[in-house]
Amino acid sequence: MPTTQFQVRKDRLETTRTVVLPDEPLADGEVRVRIEHFAYTSNNITYAAFGDAMNYWQFFLVAPQGDTPDGGDRAWGLIPVWGFGVVQETRCAGVAVGERLYGYWPMASGVVLRPARVSPQGFFDGAPHRAALHPVYNQYLRCAADPLHDAAHEAQLALLRPLFLTAWLIDDFLADNHFFGTCEGGQRGAMLLSSASSKTAYATAAQLARRPEVEVVGLTSAANVAFCESLGVYGRVLTYEQLDTLATNTPCVYVDFAGNGALRKAIHSRFSALAYSCSIGGTHVDQLSGARDLPGPRPVLFFAPAQAKKRHGDWGAAGFNERMARAWQAFMDQVTQPAAPWLAVQTHRGPDAVQAAHALVLGGRGDPRLGHMLSLLD
Repeated sequence: MPTTQFQVRKDRLETTRTVVLPDEPLADGEVRVRIEHFAYTSNNITYAAFGDAMNYWQFFLVAPQGDTPDGGDRAWGLIPVWGFGVVQETRCAGVAVGERLYGYWPMASGVVLRPARVSPQGFFDGAPHRAALHPVYNQYLRCAADPLHDAAHEAQLALLRPLFLTAWLIDDFLADNHFFGTCEGGQRGAMLLSSASSKTAYATAAQLARRPEVEVVGLTSAANVAFCESLGVYGRVLTYEQLDTLATNTPCVYVDFAGNGALRKAIHSRFSALAYSCSIGGTHVDQLSGARDLPGPRPVLFFAPAQAKKRHGDWGAAGFNERMARAWQAFMDQVTQPAAPWLAVQTHRGPDAVQAAHALVLGGRGDPRLGHMLSLLD
């Protein structure tokens, strides 16, 4: 069966194409995985926006199409996504046809992996072009052995699990650094979260809300205020135009999920007691800008794998996984509460539907309560 790929121009994310490639025979040690469905959120737009700076384009290389003199398609990329696949063909001992996997995939109907460090829990992709990339993105989990896997909630897992891990690590990073002194002397530090309706932001807010020493302030557009307030994890929800309702001397930390340069400048200029500026992502792709010549602390890009590595050293792998699993279960209880679930799953199947979902998420026009699950399978 041929493989369908959804490719984007690296420099113009709104420009896309669908490419159908014939499947090549597997080499010894390789497996072919059918990618059944994957989540698509503003987090994936962040992967694309920071694709060159943080090597996200390196995970899944575009096959040559002859667009450049050397035959490579350097202008095009495959946005990485999280989701589920099934082993369709194998020439790797220890990995069987029919095994269901959770992991990091290209936007495609299938992919070839080279399993390494195979264990009862899963394996890592040992492809040479991924060798220098962070292992957290190279690991594939066997669903049959994954303690978090729930067949009835695969969509929620794909949509929220990678975002939740980042959110949980942001909360841990801030607490590990004592909220950068904003809570000294009995005062409550204000954690300012932009793009508050985004899934990573509200997952972070859900963790921070359990810490009485801080106040979680969500910043969002007027259209999303009611949604953010309905979650019950923000102490206050303000529109971007209401920043002036916070005192200029408020001890605060800025957690930037939007990547909006004008908003970052406004926050740095307004708050004289801004203790730390943490950049997470770039949901406002059209307004991304640098961090030069800003008053106050220089923005620092948060890299979740670095905090994960630190905590693996502090707690060990078992301790890390146990803490994360407890926090995940508590978060899922909030997300799936029957009376008012936080997430409604919408499925998109086929290249045209995937293109429409990409345009919707890229444009930031989606309903924050919707979670998009995509598939390029016919």
